[in-house]
Amino acid sequence: MINTELSPALAKVGRKSGLGTKLGRFFKELKRDTFAYLFIAPFLICFMIFIVIPVFMAGTLGFTSYNGFGSLHFIGFDNYLMLFTNDIIFLTKALPNTFLFALIVGPGGYALAFLFAWLIHQLPIRIRDYYTLAFYAPSMAGAVALSVVWIAAFSGDRVGYVNRFLLKFGLIDSPVIWLQNPDYLLKVMILVSLWMSFSVGFLAMLAGLQTVNRELYEAGSIDGVSNRLQQVFYITLPSMKPQLLFSAVMTIVGTLKAGAISTQLTGMPVTPQYAGHLIVNHIDDYAFIRFELGYASSISVMLLLVSYFAMRFAYRLFGSKEEM
Repeated sequence: MINTELSPALAKVGRKSGLGTKLGRFFKELKRDTFAYLFIAPFLICFMIFIVIPVFMAGTLGFTSYNGFGSLHFIGFDNYLMLFTNDIIFLTKALPNTFLFALIVGPGGYALAFLFAWLIHQLPIRIRDYYTLAFYAPSMAGAVALSVVWIAAFSGDRVGYVNRFLLKFGLIDSPVIWLQNPDYLLKVMILVSLWMSFSVGFLAMLAGLQTVNRELYEAGSIDGVSNRLQQVFYITLPSMKPQLLFSAVMTIVGTLKAGAISTQLTGMPVTPQYAGHLIVNHIDDYAFIRFELGYASSISVMLLLVSYFAMRFAYRLFGSKEEM
């Protein structure tokens, strides 16, 4: 019987030969595509400096106790254990508020962006740009400028627009302190965030609507698609999946990173009774007020993981098989 198996020494030589062949092929391709790598070099350098290195540093600091001045103390998973067992503010305020905020503002803002983009797309071309500018203008104005408008609207005295309207029609007996009352603050934050949600995703949807092949609607009418709602579900949405995916990713990122809105509305880094406390506010609290950078980094890593899985869900809904 002939022994066809290679001896360990021959197998090791074969693996080295295979590795050398792959390295040779890699450097050969690298030399061939030198110009392409030079073109993308600025992006790669910026990506490494501003994305990869900060994420790596946050992941490392999450396993340490560090106040920004002394030396690092490695403490293993203690920060994460404290986060999910002893941090009452995180478990009872930041986490529920963030998920409630994300579940309403994310899908709600996404649906409103598509609805208004679709409605604007039905308008004549000569007036379409004016409506687009009107809906996109809040995003260009900036959150701080918009907060001034909303602070005036929800002012807690009789001069505030909302209080004045409700008092005029007898719906309330005395002015409501909207931005300081824990019962109303999160609701006001959700309302303001929904109004500000017409950003890049809204423009992407509007652009996607203009790329849908008009012949598909004619073919659909022959196959029994009889009204606008059926056109949206059977033709429009399947034809603009790339734009829907882009808008979904932007919405997820924008919703989960929200946190400044509570500070801008109330003027305080920590809201009354933590009523508008989101995960980003919790990170700011521990990083810039308490200077517990290690603990703040562990919260950032947890938020990064939540964002990653939310975006994977968006890719599964709207992405192609190659993107999953």
